[in-house]
Amino acid sequence: MGLVWLAAAIGLGVTGRTASWRPPTPQLVLAGLTVLLLAAVVTRPRLRHWLATLDLRWLVAVHLTRFVGFYFLLLYYRDGALPRAFAVPGGWGDIVVAILALGLLMAGGELQARPRLVGAWNALGLLDILFVVATASRLALADPDSMNALLRLPLSLLVTFLVPIIIVDHVVVFWRIVRRART
Repeated sequence: MGLVWLAAAIGLGVTGRTASWRPPTPQLVLAGLTVLLLAAVVTRPRLRHWLATLDLRWLVAVHLTRFVGFYFLLLYYRDGALPRAFAVPGGWGDIVVAILALGLLMAGGELQARPRLVGAWNALGLLDILFVVATASRLALADPDSMNALLRLPLSLLVTFLVPIIIVDHVVVFWRIVRRART
C-alpha cells in the first residue's frame, strides 16, 4: 500500500497537480493524509502488530530523510526560492533532528533499552516537524507564492508523502516507549 501511495504522490508531482494547489489545499492534504495514516495504525491490527515488533532503529532511521533541511537552506541561499523564515529555522531544525537520529543509530545496542534518550529525541523531533508545518502553513497563507518550491518535485513529496509519515512515526515511537514502560 505504501508503494501505491508513493507512486500517487510522485504522479501528482510529475503532472504538476501539486504545483497548482493554493492554500488551504496543501495544508488539508497533509492533515488528511496524517489522520488517515494514524487511523490505519489504530484500526489495522496487522499494521499495529508490525509497528509494535519492528526494530525501533527502523523507526528512527526514517528521520534521516530530514537531512532535506540542507536543501531548504540551499534553496534559500542560492536563489531565495524559499523564504528565510521557513528555510533557516526549518532547515536547521531538520538537520539537528537527523544528526541526532544518526547518533542514536550509530551508538549501537538496543534503542528500546534507552527510552529516556529516545523519548527526548522523539519529543524534539515532533516539536520541530510541527513547527516546520505550522511555519510553512502560516507563510503560505500570507503569501502563497513564497512556498511554491514545496509544491514542485522533489519537495512536493514532503506534503503528499513524507511529512505525514514522519509525524505518525513520532506518534508510534511514543506509543512504543509507553507500551514498553507498562510491561
